[in-house]
Amino acid sequence: MKVAAASLSDVGRHRKLNEDFFLADEPLGLFVVCDGMGGHAAGEVASRHTATTVQAVARQNEGLVRAVARGEQPHEALAAMLRRAIEQSSRELYAAGQSDADRKGMGTTCTAVLVAGGKGVLGHVGDSRCYLVRQGQLHQLSEDHTFLQEAIRHGMLTPEQAKQSSHSNIVTRAVGPLESVIVDTLVFDLVEGDTLLVCSDGLHQYFHDAGELARIAGADAPLDKLAAHLVGLANERGGADNITTVLLRAASGSSEERGPEAARRTEVTATFETLQHIELLSELSTSELLRVTSACRQLDLPPGAEIISESEVSETLYILLEGGVSIARQGSVLASLGAGAHFGEMALLSARPRSATVRTTVESRLLALDRPAFYGLLQQDSLLATKFLWKLAQALSLRLDDVYTLADQQATSAGKSTLRVGLYPSPFPHGRR
Repeated sequence: MKVAAASLSDVGRHRKLNEDFFLADEPLGLFVVCDGMGGHAAGEVASRHTATTVQAVARQNEGLVRAVARGEQPHEALAAMLRRAIEQSSRELYAAGQSDADRKGMGTTCTAVLVAGGKGVLGHVGDSRCYLVRQGQLHQLSEDHTFLQEAIRHGMLTPEQAKQSSHSNIVTRAVGPLESVIVDTLVFDLVEGDTLLVCSDGLHQYFHDAGELARIAGADAPLDKLAAHLVGLANERGGADNITTVLLRAASGSSEERGPEAARRTEVTATFETLQHIELLSELSTSELLRVTSACRQLDLPPGAEIISESEVSETLYILLEGGVSIARQGSVLASLGAGAHFGEMALLSARPRSATVRTTVESRLLALDRPAFYGLLQQDSLLATKFLWKLAQALSLRLDDVYTLADQQATSAGKSTLRVGLYPSPFPHGRR
């Protein structure tokens, strides 16, 4: 896969100094946007230092980047590398601020994307953003580390209330003000035709309509013209801050690679669309959804393959992406499931023997989430854990209701069934970004 890139930064209409800094290292596949903060030009120092530190660490580990591109190392190794690089910059900026009163408290956002082996690896701190445009739809891959976004995520404010707030510029996490910083990382598929937009808040604050941003960033036009158009619109709409954008577009490499790449694109796109419509995952934002799927194993199974055996103790939840399975107990088929269904969720919660056997009925593709990986997700993100467990509890409550309904039907000659009580509405803000 090849990635074309275009970058542009502008001081805006109200600032005298551009404290944004971008870096596009196309041979390495590294792209970074940093938005600095601090008096006496300290923000400019912080943003430049962080971007170049990430680049230096990536170049020191270029052998690892190439090994990942060849499939010899996991992409999670690159996520760990980006995390270490950003953490290193935070320590160095903090130390510089301690020794120079004019630079004390200086900091920067950092949104870095490293492309290798058909995937993007994101390292992120602050309120700069990374968007994915795929088939005309905009998906926000990064989570803003701001007071308002945290308030929305935890239900203290609605998105509408947040738009009216005077606290829009309060960043809750940045590189440099403290010696240590928590870095978000994400591994995601990148396929031919995908566009990535990495930008500072000086740009994204002027695009509240996801459809508009998707149409512009995903348009079939030279990337440098699209970048200039985005920056121009941000200036026309106010230009209150420095404005920086980096646009990336994925394309297949040689003619020999186009066939396999087209097949991979079809598979990745179908998987992503299926996951977006699975009820168990419906509360998750795009970045949360990708984090869950990154923790899963993919299984491609022939017809008749046994996935779960009755009376065995398993530790895996399965999500059926394509194909079908049958569920049988003591040789009798109880149910058949198709794409979008999930089963084995109780295995994440208890070590009791499974009550049924599950086999594929046709060639099938599944995601498998093992209990250790599931526990890891819960420990990393409490809100993701709450959303996932909320939907899991709802699924189990409906299943229990079905059991009671069946028992009631069998116990009465008239076949009267219990009433199925509807689910309560979600307590979480809706909508994937």
